[in-house]
Amino acid sequence: MVTTNADEPPLPAVKVTHLPLKGIGAEAGVMRRDPSGIIRVDDLYYVWYSKGNIAPGYDATIWYATSENGVDWIEQGLALAKGEAGGWDGASVFTPNILVADGRFFLFYTGTSRDYRKGFNPDSKIGIAVSNSADGPWTRLANNPALKNSDDPDDFDSHLVDDACLIVREGKYWLYYKGRQLGKGPGQTQMGLAIAESPEGPYVRHPANPVIPGNHEVLVWPQGKGVAAMIGTTGPKQIVNSVLFAEDGVHFSKTHDVVDGPWAGGAYRPEAFTESGAGKVPAWGVEIGRPNGSKTRLPFIQRFETSVED
Repeated sequence: MVTTNADEPPLPAVKVTHLPLKGIGAEAGVMRRDPSGIIRVDDLYYVWYSKGNIAPGYDATIWYATSENGVDWIEQGLALAKGEAGGWDGASVFTPNILVADGRFFLFYTGTSRDYRKGFNPDSKIGIAVSNSADGPWTRLANNPALKNSDDPDDFDSHLVDDACLIVREGKYWLYYKGRQLGKGPGQTQMGLAIAESPEGPYVRHPANPVIPGNHEVLVWPQGKGVAAMIGTTGPKQIVNSVLFAEDGVHFSKTHDVVDGPWAGGAYRPEAFTESGAGKVPAWGVEIGRPNGSKTRLPFIQRFETSVED
């Protein structure tokens, strides 16, 4: 649920700058996209992302990279392969994100069972793999998928769920995600919330879903005592290119405009799992780099930085 007021004066803006990086940028014949949130472990930043050789993420595996400064990255290798052939994640694993809890690392990911080359109609669900190290190895949870599309065709997420983004709040694990209803197109994607008592789940949908009536990417963070979400170019016109805020994490209202926002950004959110009450707009992150109209250049990863007008 989102409230806006057209009669309010202009809002302050979050301005975004897009910058190149090294190591996981543009590369001939290689697709890298859908970066996770960034975490810092000791002296290194970590990020996970989809990797393949077609533009979309529907024939991908999950890889990861590390950096000392957030600009120069070293690709470390495969983190998670496709699941068993014919299984719910057997055709592709993509759009990863990370949760650090109980001294372990939880890699959330989207999986689909359907081959994109055979009349593709994605049936994506969200799973979890766990490791004692950010470098893996990763073990899929036995109760996967952790969140599947709703069985009720009238629900906003009856067709698919995708793109997990997590925070810790009120001693629980809040999973924000995007969902699409049967018969709807990508431009009609909305955002939902599911909450669990433990990192492994079970994740239970919030009764107020969908909590945001739009957006094709999911980027949320703790904002003070509440929750903020950055909305891209997809959704109702009153919320696109904006930051929304909810004191309770559910009932959002618009607080900032966003100028030239990131595309499927994964941000460095140092307060995401701390419940410190000190969270603020992420200062930087990584995103999908646009191929600049080239039909042969595949998506890649680049850096973004923000500046906030108060």
